[in-house]
Amino acid sequence: MVARIYRPTKTAMQSGTARTKRWVLDYEPASPREVEPLMGWTSSRDMTSQVRLTFATREEAIAYAKRNRIPYKLQEPRPRQLVRKSYSDNFMYGRVGVWTH
Repeated sequence: MVARIYRPTKTAMQSGTARTKRWVLDYEPASPREVEPLMGWTSSRDMTSQVRLTFATREEAIAYAKRNRIPYKLQEPRPRQLVRKSYSDNFMYGRVGVWTH
């Protein structure tokens, strides 16, 4: 039962950085998920998959794991590459890609 400590990344549907500032501690699955044959729902016998704790800092999450004797893996966030692009770049004379319209 190993816990994972990480900072979640921005989803594809987010334009801002909300919910990416806090650190999360959740458990890796101990058993695989199963598909129930009657209804087709996905189920799991692993109760720790429902536990997700958030912390303000990485140090708080590590201290919690050590205090409760939880083995953990720390995943450092990779720096985001900022791509600045404007709408007018689509119509630029020296554009690299082909225009398909």
